[in-house]
Amino acid sequence: MKIRKAVIPVAGLGTRFLPATKAIPKEMLTVVDRPTIQYIVEEVVASGIEQVILVTSEGKASIENHFDYDFELDTILKMKKKEKLAEELNHISNLIDIVSVRQKKPLGLGHAIWSTREVVGDEPFAVLLGDDLVLSAEPCCHQMISLFNEVQESIVAVQRVPWDQTSNYGIVEGKPYNDRTYKIDRMVEKPAPGTTDSNMAIIGRYILLPEIFSLLEKTEPGHGGEIQLTDALLQLSRQRAMYAYEFQGTRFDAGDKLGYLKAIVAYGLRHADLGEAFRKHIKQVSENL
Repeated sequence: MKIRKAVIPVAGLGTRFLPATKAIPKEMLTVVDRPTIQYIVEEVVASGIEQVILVTSEGKASIENHFDYDFELDTILKMKKKEKLAEELNHISNLIDIVSVRQKKPLGLGHAIWSTREVVGDEPFAVLLGDDLVLSAEPCCHQMISLFNEVQESIVAVQRVPWDQTSNYGIVEGKPYNDRTYKIDRMVEKPAPGTTDSNMAIIGRYILLPEIFSLLEKTEPGHGGEIQLTDALLQLSRQRAMYAYEFQGTRFDAGDKLGYLKAIVAYGLRHADLGEAFRKHIKQVSENL
């Protein structure tokens, strides 16, 4: 089985970023010179995936527009002899085949993924959350696909978090399978302090088997009154093997204000044109504090 499709849920309201996200989708907030959603899509493309399925909601049209061809803008740029910029925008519109599915009610991540069942069909697929950026030499999604090619089972990406923060994440417990990989024994969404002996937190990268759809359909609303993906994953893990992969790279929660600022600094320092000047500026600012 090959991973050909990736689901990117972008229907959330972005309340952690208000008032900035009152009129702008959080996924369109820029990190240096491109919106966060573009980094996610570029990771998908670099991982060899053929199609992106966006789960959208009202007010998210600008995300779809960003990846569409704009004839008027293209014409103006060429008239002004800005061929390099026109070429870059055309590259964005030709990155990958993108389709959209509307999540009509805000019923949680599990419901958002369930909404894509007709488009995904009966094949394994990747899920990447639209505000989770992972900076790594090898794309995080590609790392997980390589593992999937070996195990042919569902995989969740994890990172170790401080023990006092485990209640903010879905947590997995498991036994070592090989380097950086664990076979999952138990999963719990936002556990109360002292109720788990693991600090391996699920982040916004998944490889899922299509069996997840029937389980999501039967999943009752859980934490926050939403249909939790973790609850369905727990049921799936009881039916067949499931793995947690401790990815290589640095993850930034770009849906959080501090995480967003950290992402800007990290990506800015690595920018081909701006990195050196930005590094000097950061050093100067630090020395003057």
